[in-house]
Amino acid sequence: MNRNTTADLVIIGLGYVGLPLARAASASGLKVVGLDRSKVVVQGLNSGSSHIDDISDADVRTMLDQGFRAVDSPEVIAGAAAVVVCVPTPLTEHGAPDLTAVNAATEDIAAHLTPGTLVVLESTTYPGTTDEVVRPRLEADGLRAGVDFYLAFSPERIDPGNAHFGLENTPKVVGGTTPDCTKAARALYERFVGSVVEAKGTREAEMAKLLENTYRHVNIALVNEMAMFCREIGVDLWDAIRCASSKPFGFAAFHPGPGVGGHCIPIDPNYLSYKVRSLGIPFRFVELAQEINQRMPAHVVSRAADLLNQRGKPIRGSRILLLGVTYKPDISDQRESPAVDVAELLLQRGADLHYADPRVQGWAVEGTPVPRVDDYLTGAAQADLTILLQQHSEFDLDRLADHAQLLFDTRGKSADHPQVVKL
Repeated sequence: MNRNTTADLVIIGLGYVGLPLARAASASGLKVVGLDRSKVVVQGLNSGSSHIDDISDADVRTMLDQGFRAVDSPEVIAGAAAVVVCVPTPLTEHGAPDLTAVNAATEDIAAHLTPGTLVVLESTTYPGTTDEVVRPRLEADGLRAGVDFYLAFSPERIDPGNAHFGLENTPKVVGGTTPDCTKAARALYERFVGSVVEAKGTREAEMAKLLENTYRHVNIALVNEMAMFCREIGVDLWDAIRCASSKPFGFAAFHPGPGVGGHCIPIDPNYLSYKVRSLGIPFRFVELAQEINQRMPAHVVSRAADLLNQRGKPIRGSRILLLGVTYKPDISDQRESPAVDVAELLLQRGADLHYADPRVQGWAVEGTPVPRVDDYLTGAAQADLTILLQQHSEFDLDRLADHAQLLFDTRGKSADHPQVVKL
């Protein structure tokens, strides 16, 4: 980072991955510029306002004092020592990888790429993307990866809301198109990350990210499927998991829930299965796990109907309170939250639906606003059934159990109580 540059680091995409990266790099003394096509995001950051949970307004103001600035024009890429791409990689409506944002970022880099620049892709994608999609476009104008510029992949490992592990103390995997590319990427991240792990190449680094989340996806599906039948055979699955967790080797605890949400587990394994299917090989584990996890919202609604029926009430017309509609506890992020599917199914069956969530001020499902309850304890006392979907720390589960007419705990966090039923 010692050449004469317009910026030490340009970060493309200032969301839950790019902004923490910008904070850490700025704190290390690097001259950082954030590039985002959203003028609202750019204006907010430059005025000292954050738009993600893990970065506070005070953090942004500190970054600005350290020299950080946000822009919405790609010209800033020209002359930058390093460019890191942190744009979203969602799925299309048909479940295929959507690399629209990656392709757009690559076009911007190609238009302003100068010799000696390090380019790193952090956006989650299928193995081969860096080499087969990004590299050809960057080399189209004559520059060669590993000779004229450096190209690498480094999977993001941001876990929103995690108070123990952040960017700086989570090992960073890097894999370059050549050994020199890997070395260049390592040198960048060692400025602000405690440990860097070298992969053999870009494909191995890309696979590492998908392996991590596919591992979680499959194991969550396993306990979700167990939850569907344990009640029928008289087994408390939560207690079984507690007991199994006492084994100091050979077991990692996973817990059932109303479905999987967020930016990783519902999406990333599909990138791997897409790549495998392109070879004509079925990837049964991932496809089965997806099927099981996608069934969980319907299972939750079916259990809710049974619980109400046992009290002589149908879903139609019953007042049902959903507690926690985000995909993780103690954050406001609602991406792929299973609460949406649960709510849709309840509304279709005529429930009088309300929600309580201290992190979400307004919530709509399929364009239909769901009334918000400010006091969750009063709301639970008034509801025929309260369904705990996300255990925010603001929820006192002992008091909740005392107030609720009937509490259906899909997270297994409540103590045993006459009014509490677990998934």
